[in-house]
Amino acid sequence: MTVKKGKGRLLIQEEQKSDKYEVLNIHVQLTLIKEMRRFRLGSRVMRMSGVALARTYVYDWMILMLLLVILLLLQFVEPFPRFVGKDTIRDFKYPLEGDTVPFWAVPMYSVLLPMLVVVGVYIRRRDIYDLHHAMLGLLYSILVTAVITDAVKAAVGRPRPDFFWRCFPDGKDVYDRLGNIICHQDKDIIGEGHRSFPSGHTSWSFAGLGFLSLYLAGKIKAFDRKGHDVFASCLLGFMVATFCYLQFFPPPNHSEGWGPYSYFRELEESGDVNMENATTNGQCSGVQCKSRGEEQRCNGSIGLAMVPVSDRSLEAMESGGA
Repeated sequence: MTVKKGKGRLLIQEEQKSDKYEVLNIHVQLTLIKEMRRFRLGSRVMRMSGVALARTYVYDWMILMLLLVILLLLQFVEPFPRFVGKDTIRDFKYPLEGDTVPFWAVPMYSVLLPMLVVVGVYIRRRDIYDLHHAMLGLLYSILVTAVITDAVKAAVGRPRPDFFWRCFPDGKDVYDRLGNIICHQDKDIIGEGHRSFPSGHTSWSFAGLGFLSLYLAGKIKAFDRKGHDVFASCLLGFMVATFCYLQFFPPPNHSEGWGPYSYFRELEESGDVNMENATTNGQCSGVQCKSRGEEQRCNGSIGLAMVPVSDRSLEAMESGGA
């Protein structure tokens, strides 16, 4: 009886082993079939031309063309003429000058530069799918942003900072009985003056270069488990840079963020010296205050505008002199 039971157990174990081998064999076969299918698909994709691939996304390209037509039509839409009166025109007296960044330069670095990078990746990888989708996504990013930007510009109609000189090129402002401005300038120049918000240069730049940043981040796998060291290093470097910057400069959103702390400190000290000299001589520029702290409160500042600083002292501070 014992021998029979032992043989029965051996038979059961052998059957279990054979079942495991069969399951493993089936799994291996399925894996091979999947890999073969993937290889065939990859071969077909690699052989597919760009034109054939674009035909499979013909509707996406048609929508892209429609966005381009909408963008061109928006250029002929008259912007909303936001009210500008005698009391508000003084806020728009910035000199009428050319753009700091020419308009033709924006497509160069926001569209052409990302395209060159994508083409460079294609030359190295020879992946037509990657090239096609990157180009399509980049153009969608640019055109959708451009349409939204120009539509909001036309709807809001915010005047540009140089609107005064667009409206009154000779500098002679004219108003009606109610205080409304009466412009004597070309209609197109005035209309362009109502397209300040939002900035087209900025939106185009972030649309193109932002897409490029995400594209390259995906290529170097900056956000997966293997690329967490790159992402962490970026955060570390940026936090240290922010800390070091704030040791010498005010925050960028501060009203005095354009200059270092030492510059304003020198201005304040120079103002204190000039004020003490003026007090000693019995002179006072501005309202009469009993103390230095009260004079600061009268001026509504921290001492930077208490007494005008001479041009000579400013030149000395800016050149690094005492």
